[in-house]
Amino acid sequence: MIIFPAIDLFEGRAVRLLRGDYARMTVYSDHPEEIGKDFAAEGATHVHLVDLEGAKSGTTPNLDTVLRIRESAGLFCEIGGGIRNMGTVDTYLKAGLDRVILGTAAVEDREFLGKAVTKYGEKIAVGVDVRDGFVAVKGWTENSALHFMDFCREMETIGVKTLICTDISRDGAMRGTNREMYRELSETLRLQITASGGVSSLEDVENLRKLNLYGAIIGKAYYTGDIDLKRAIEISQ
Repeated sequence: MIIFPAIDLFEGRAVRLLRGDYARMTVYSDHPEEIGKDFAAEGATHVHLVDLEGAKSGTTPNLDTVLRIRESAGLFCEIGGGIRNMGTVDTYLKAGLDRVILGTAAVEDREFLGKAVTKYGEKIAVGVDVRDGFVAVKGWTENSALHFMDFCREMETIGVKTLICTDISRDGAMRGTNREMYRELSETLRLQITASGGVSSLEDVENLRKLNLYGAIIGKAYYTGDIDLKRAIEISQ
């Protein structure tokens, strides 16, 4: 299982939100590229990036910061946050990012999703943000009418290879992962499933590894020191 330590970006800084609430933001660093270097020094091979401004605006306001992280850390970089058209997909991938994550756009614009998958294949992932069993959209501010498992099955049919699945109620709350949800996804789908939200202890990492998931994202627990990244990577093997 691959460990994806996360950097959420806002105005060029590394921050974390609690359950996606921009009013509950903690700033951890004014130099995110240094965090990327720390990830690499701890043995990470991948990093999960989110442009929180882009999630609101549908643009790439933190692109320069993202590229500094990639250059300084030398890690596999995936990024999400407001990627709603092929122009933005092209911008990120042509700039050297390894994978982009479509969220709301994958829910609301299947034509765009299909074109992106056709053009870029495995470089396109879909973020599935789950609240009360349904897929949330627009920065977690709205619930769609789609049950998350129905949506995930449709993604498999379209040809998406990687899903990043988040239980919103667990994100940043430091109370563990939704193991039952990840078990259901792992046993039902033939996709690369990355767990996101609530990975707050080494026990969580071990339990997710046993589910044969593709990856796990570690966010707040890294910044608070609740998870030792080097040890988490060792456990995930």
